[in-house]
This record gives sequence, C-alpha cells and structure tokens, in this order.
Amino acid sequence: MSAEPNKPLSSPIVIAHRGASGERPEHTLAAYDLAIREGADVIEPDLVPTRDGYLVARHENEISGTTDVAAHPEFADRKTTKTIDGQQETGWFTEDFTLAELKTLRARERLPQLRSTAYDGQFQIPTLDEIITLAKQRSKETGRTIAIYPETKHPTYFASIGKGTDAPLVAALDKAGWKTADAPVFIQSFEVNNLKHLKTMTGIRLIQLVAGEGGPADDAAPSYGAMMTPAGLEQVATYAWGIGPDKAMLWNGDAPTTLVADAHRARLRVHPWTYRAENYFVRPAFRRGADPKAHGDVAGEIRAALGQGIDGFFTDFPQIGVDTRNAVVRAR
Repeated sequence: MSAEPNKPLSSPIVIAHRGASGERPEHTLAAYDLAIREGADVIEPDLVPTRDGYLVARHENEISGTTDVAAHPEFADRKTTKTIDGQQETGWFTEDFTLAELKTLRARERLPQLRSTAYDGQFQIPTLDEIITLAKQRSKETGRTIAIYPETKHPTYFASIGKGTDAPLVAALDKAGWKTADAPVFIQSFEVNNLKHLKTMTGIRLIQLVAGEGGPADDAAPSYGAMMTPAGLEQVATYAWGIGPDKAMLWNGDAPTTLVADAHRARLRVHPWTYRAENYFVRPAFRRGADPKAHGDVAGEIRAALGQGIDGFFTDFPQIGVDTRNAVVRAR
C-alpha cells in the first residue's frame, strides 16, 4: 500500500466498505476485523463527531438505524429534527452525545430486510483511534499493510455547527505517523472544498467521491456529472489523487462508459462503490432469481469492472472481492 502518488498499483485494491458489512453490523471493530481476516487491503470508516470532539465511525450522524439508541429511555429527550445538507432528518445525532454516552449503545444491522440480525446488540461504536490501532495491530500480526480509507461525512454541516472534522482527522493521522502520500491512508469526501482544505494540511492521498445524480453539498460544482467530464476530471486532479464513483457510472446499459479511461488520462485512480452481493444491489444482468435477499453474481459484476481497468473497488463482501480480484490478476 505504499504506491507513489502517480505510480499505478500492481493489483487493484479491495476496500472493505464499512468493514465486512454484508456479514457483521457495519462500522464495528468486528466488521473491520472480519474484513482483514478475509484479505481486504483497506478498511473504510465513515467519520462523524461526538459532542466532546471525538471522531467515531457511523455511516450517518443520525444513528437510529444503526444502533439501539431508541431503546434507551435515558436518551429519549435527545430525539430531534435537523436539516443536514438541505434534507430534514429526525432522530438521534452523534454530535448531541458524548463519547461515553455513545459507548453505552450497541450496533445493529442497518439492512435487516436483506441481512442477518444475528449480531445485533453485540458491538460498540468504535472511535477513529480504535480503528487505527486495529489496522496497525493486524498489519503487524499478518505481515500485510492494512490501510484505512476514512470518509469525512457532511463536512460543511459539521463546520457550520463548530464541529469541523478536517483538523481532528489530520491530527489523528499525524499522531499515527501518517502524513504523506505513501502512508496507508486515503481520505474521501463527496464535497470539494474540504478536500482542497485537506490538501493544505496533509500529504495523504485524497479521493473525490461522486454520485450518479446531484452534486456536492458545498455547491463547489454544478453537478457530479460535470465533474466527471474530461475537463472536470482535470480540475479534480489538481487536488485529488483519485475518484470514487458510483459503480453505475461505469456503464451505459451494458456498454462501458469512458469514465475510467478519462480519469486515467487525467492521472486519477478509480475506486467505484459499492459491490454488494444481494440481488437487490447487483446490476440486472447479474441477478439470480427474483428474491432480493438472494445473492446474485457479484463476482461477475466485479470482474466486469476490473475489465475496465479500475484501480480498486468498495465491497460489503471482502472475501468475494479478494477471491475475484486474485483470480483476475492471476489470469492476466
């Protein structure tokens, strides 16, 4: 994981999306550790702040869908409604809890209609520091470098309430000794201005996330689509090392788009998201039957993307991702 900024990686990296989140509740140490045991190169924590300034791993700062907070009567009065990135949300928010209070909660499966709830109630919300410790410890134990891929969630919103995440993230990475482009870290964001800000603070590789619709919440570009044109990609390359596009952006029907080639011409790496095994998530051509919970041919979907020359990919099922990546690399 110590590639130079513009040196191609010899093998596409497998990024465990929120850990092995297809098999354990997402963003838990158990999910991250399982992903490492399954051979993932990278583990991905989405980061949100606590009231007392810690960064913790949750997909969103609203946590009623990923924890048992609603079952805690002592926190009933914390339920509230907020507007985040223009969307009104009702629930419980990490920025209204201390770390100690969050540690009394337990994680639960975010997609119970599709995935097992057998591990609900067993695991705590981890901090960024705990995730860094895990990655370093397991790197030492396995002899493999386990990288981390933190996402800054809603950076403009958090800055607006005095809980900006850029500085504490960089401080934690600096403390870990991770400051340069050869560190086992990628920082990602759906926004633009915080990535540009981070570029002034650290040498860590930065990834511009893009969705198939809409645009950055900080209004730094008219749309994600405009950012993914050849001219837009050249602009992204002035501050980012790579892009993380919605996997659908690689295809126009069954035909490849030019996104991967265009990004590579702009000297950007490409890490699409997210490859999930369930029929509900795989592209129609890779579904097996009509049951949305049944597993489709996600390996085939990953192979098709690897055939376009992607540099890595996010998956909820690291074992499938690793096995597929390895088979493709061996066949080259």
